Amino acid sequence: MPRAGLDAQVVVRAAAELADAEGLQAVSLSALADRLGVKPPSLYAHVDGLADLRQRLGARGARQLTAAVLSATSGLAGADALRALARVYREFALAHPGTYLAMQTAPQEESGEPAAAARELVDAIISTLGGYGLAGDDAIHAVRVVRASLHGFVSLEQLGGFRMPIALDETYDRLVAMLDRSLAQAGPA
Repeated sequence: MPRAGLDAQVVVRAAAELADAEGLQAVSLSALADRLGVKPPSLYAHVDGLADLRQRLGARGARQLTAAVLSATSGLAGADALRALARVYREFALAHPGTYLAMQTAPQEESGEPAAAARELVDAIISTLGGYGLAGDDAIHAVRVVRASLHGFVSLEQLGGFRMPIALDETYDRLVAMLDRSLAQAGPA
């Protein structure tokens, strides 16, 4: 019988706290069970193992980032929307490093909550980039370019890959400005 008050949402929230505090590699069913004060087998009433837990953690993060993107970019277009997207993307990645890392693996199945959460995030980014006039495959390519650029920067930042004594915020702003110019040129004539 499952412990009172313990459900999948509580388990995933505890996994997020553990991942963000100690890294995604620290998330195991044993560590999570210790944190929740239960035996590891009792977690199987709420998740289907570690892979499922990580997929749910990624979905939770995608939904959180989607909400932040939509809130930050509401009423904005073009460069203003891109700057707002870049700001919340970086803030989320730095504030939730373990959850952010869990989001980087594509959902294992094309249906279900992880896939829906991933699609919602892509849709939010497509909407954010709407001011550039990109549609169809061009919009998807733009999302990939923006994601790869922002992810590359925040990943290097998290790993301590920038050691030169030049302001990281300025470099990030320049990256976003370069993306803006590129996206503006890629839009319809």
